[in-house]
Amino acid sequence: MATSLSPEEAIERARRLQDDRLNTVRVVAEARQALADGRADAERELSELQARIADRIGILEREDVRAYSAALTSGWTADELRKIGFTEPDKKARTRRRSSAPRRPSSTGNGAAGGDAADTSDGQ
Repeated sequence: MATSLSPEEAIERARRLQDDRLNTVRVVAEARQALADGRADAERELSELQARIADRIGILEREDVRAYSAALTSGWTADELRKIGFTEPDKKARTRRRSSAPRRPSSTGNGAAGGDAADTSDGQ
C-alpha cells in the first residue's frame, strides 16, 4: 500500500524541487555576469596598456629623431649615416607651421589681403 501525500507535503516537495532548479539558474546567471564583468575589465586593462605602450614608443621615437638630427647637425650627412647603417627615423620630427590669419577678400580687391600676407611672411 502506498501512502498518499497530503496536499501540503506534495506542495513542499514540489517547492524544494523548484528551489533546486531556481538555484541552478541563479548560478548560471552569476557566472554569466562574472564573465561579462571580467571581459569588460580585461578590455579596459588592454586599452590602458596599449595607451601606455604607445606613449612609451612615442617617447622613444622622438628621442630617435632628436639623436638623428643631432648627428646631422654635428656634420654627418644622411648618406653617410645610411652607409654606417642608420636610416632616417621612421617618425620624422614634425615642424610646426605658423598659423596665419585666414585670407579674406577685401572690398577693393587687392588691398588688405596682400598686406596681411606680407606681414605674416616676415614673422612679425
